[in-house]
Amino acid sequence: MSSESRPFLQVEGLAKRYPGAGEPVFEGVNFTVERGEFVCIIGHSGCGKTTILNVLAGLESASEGHVFMDGREVVGPSLDRGVVFQGHALLPWLSVRRNIAFAVRSRRPHASRAEIDAEVEKYVALVGLGHAIDKKPAQLSGGMKQRVGIARAFSIQPKMLLLDEPFGALDALTRGTIQDELLRICAETRQTVFMITHDVDEAILLADKILLMSNGPRARIAEIVENPLPRPRHRADLHYHLDYYPLRNHLVDFLVLRAAGLAHGKAPELPRVVRPGAAPAAPQAGEGARAPLQRIA
Repeated sequence: MSSESRPFLQVEGLAKRYPGAGEPVFEGVNFTVERGEFVCIIGHSGCGKTTILNVLAGLESASEGHVFMDGREVVGPSLDRGVVFQGHALLPWLSVRRNIAFAVRSRRPHASRAEIDAEVEKYVALVGLGHAIDKKPAQLSGGMKQRVGIARAFSIQPKMLLLDEPFGALDALTRGTIQDELLRICAETRQTVFMITHDVDEAILLADKILLMSNGPRARIAEIVENPLPRPRHRADLHYHLDYYPLRNHLVDFLVLRAAGLAHGKAPELPRVVRPGAAPAAPQAGEGARAPLQRIA
């Protein structure tokens, strides 16, 4: 397969075992991400989502399997992958300007101070924090700190952005505002994104594709759900779309009724691809026939 025809990100047979554990946390994890796609992964706590993200980032090694990005195997951390964690992870003694400058300089070590400053100001403006550029983290709200973290990740110009529930600790209004900022930035930059979330509505708003992970141990990607809702998306009118409720019901149904029953390696190694609302989903092997998803006006 030529590099042009390969998926941008290819995850093959990924597994993670910890010493002394009877079964692996996850195994047989297979999925792909195309360049410019926004992919969310959803699953119950303990199924290994963060471990998978850390493997993609090169911060942790898998027990089995391989990860290829842009034609090269991921074997360690790289500036090609930017990470935003649940906590902002800012250096508290540095201002917003200097926190982001630290990241820019790692990508452009020979750039002049003026060039670094111009880059910093561009990415601070991208997240709407020009007024706070010389403040330190202690002077910022939680939402502002997360915006700085996002700006810092974008400033290294990564080929892929990895987000580990970056909005989980924020109040609903702040969370919505930053989600909208992220949608805007990704639309402008065509950034490839892999994001962990527990929020079904967040995944529906942001993602092109949603990976549904079964419970652990021996968790797997059970389904790949294609989001049928067209872009651009706006939270205020999502629920008016004919495919919104079939999609949301499908995701909730999986998490509440099916994820636990697919633990211990019962999910297929090659997950099925479904598009709720566009066509009925065929039953998986071992599952009873399910009523077809209905389009709701």
